[in-house]
Amino acid sequence: MRAALPAEKQGIILLKGGDVESVYSTDGEQLFRQEAYFHYMFGVNEDGFWGALDVRNGRGYLFMPRLPESYGVWMGVIQGPQYYKAKYAVDQVCYVDDLASVLSAAAAPCIHVLAGKNTDSGIEIPPLSFPGSDSLNIETDTLFRELNEARVHKTAGEIALMRYVNNVGSRAHVAMMQAACPGAMEYQMESLFRHYTYTHGGCRNQGYTCIAASGPNGAVLHYGHGGAPNDRQMSDGDLLLFDMGCEYYRYGSDITCSWPVNGRFTKDQALIYTAVLDAHSSVIAAMKPGVSWPDMHTLAYRRILSGLKMGGLLQGDVDGMIAADIGGLFMPHGLGHLIGIDTHDVGGYGVGFPPRIQRPGYKSLRTARVLEEGMIITVEPGCYFNPVLLLPALENPQHSKYLVKDAIMRFMKMGGVRIEDNVVVTADGSLSLTDVPRTVQEIEAVMAGKAWPFAGIQGVSVAETQNSIAGVPDAPGVAVV
Repeated sequence: MRAALPAEKQGIILLKGGDVESVYSTDGEQLFRQEAYFHYMFGVNEDGFWGALDVRNGRGYLFMPRLPESYGVWMGVIQGPQYYKAKYAVDQVCYVDDLASVLSAAAAPCIHVLAGKNTDSGIEIPPLSFPGSDSLNIETDTLFRELNEARVHKTAGEIALMRYVNNVGSRAHVAMMQAACPGAMEYQMESLFRHYTYTHGGCRNQGYTCIAASGPNGAVLHYGHGGAPNDRQMSDGDLLLFDMGCEYYRYGSDITCSWPVNGRFTKDQALIYTAVLDAHSSVIAAMKPGVSWPDMHTLAYRRILSGLKMGGLLQGDVDGMIAADIGGLFMPHGLGHLIGIDTHDVGGYGVGFPPRIQRPGYKSLRTARVLEEGMIITVEPGCYFNPVLLLPALENPQHSKYLVKDAIMRFMKMGGVRIEDNVVVTADGSLSLTDVPRTVQEIEAVMAGKAWPFAGIQGVSVAETQNSIAGVPDAPGVAVV
């Protein structure tokens, strides 16, 4: 913010934390998760708080709710301002009803607040309003852009947290590989993932709805929702697509593994899997600062389409296939997305960055940016046999000339393959934080009982992680070695 504004326009950043939400009209409550921007700036776990940071001098404030005495009966000890001042390492803690008077006394030229639209959801951030806000000079042009860009580039502490949730999530995926068997239910695997990540990693939440897709369900990109709740019984010969990630201190992993429920790939399953793995490995090898993300999407298409051609499902020139958007028939989603506090993290599009490309597949990219050091982005190529896309394409002359109908129809009940890692862009390349079996040989060996050599998790002091929970008494620190 200091770099973005001249000294005379540097004011006070003001953010509102999240509130507990009711379950519709009942007195039941949804499990609270802190609002992402507020968590990024202040790291507060409790609901009902506001936070302020004076850009001029770095002075930090928290504003806490006044709680009724009954809180102590139903919810726990009522703590005072000094407790939260020490817990969250700020300069001053006041009550929310003092917000306007404290901000006025600071005599800043303006109050910087968030105003903008999330480019994934399309939802606008609601304007802030509180008693006395009308008397303050509210500035809305700067903070959204600057905080988004800060969240795009991860600190060493954030990367440590992302390594942790990737390690825990990776271990849970391997546990599912070794537990799955024909006859089990999809939801049993989801249950195992949730149990493992909470029991062994302290991860109470998942960043998104678990996808435990078997057989033809693997062709549905966001299977697992309330109307399709991972409730199919897995059959011998099914190919599984499990997309699950865990969350710790609001930072989440997003990992997808695909493998046969019986532990052995068929020739057809190995064909599709190998084509997607080639795309996955090629993209990670090519990633470095200065590389265009849409170019990586094209590289993934090229590898997948080449693999399908070699397997006899496609015919003709691969460049022609790309020009005709054949890639979008088999991989209709984007190659990957920024990830951090939010699964689909902020900063993908915005003023000064490349616009969304309006082509099949490319239009689903959640960013079209050039890669920069410190970004963490998912690499998740996939190949799906979805009749909603492929059956009309077989009747479309522009597409059908590349499609070998009899071969494609043989795969229509397979579902799909997706392979997803969480990857840090480094100074001269990239580093995957995900640690799971990836080759056909590795997967079959692990499913047969061979141990997978994880990097390991070591408990260390909070100070060593240099993350946003430094200064919190008794907070667990993590490092992955």
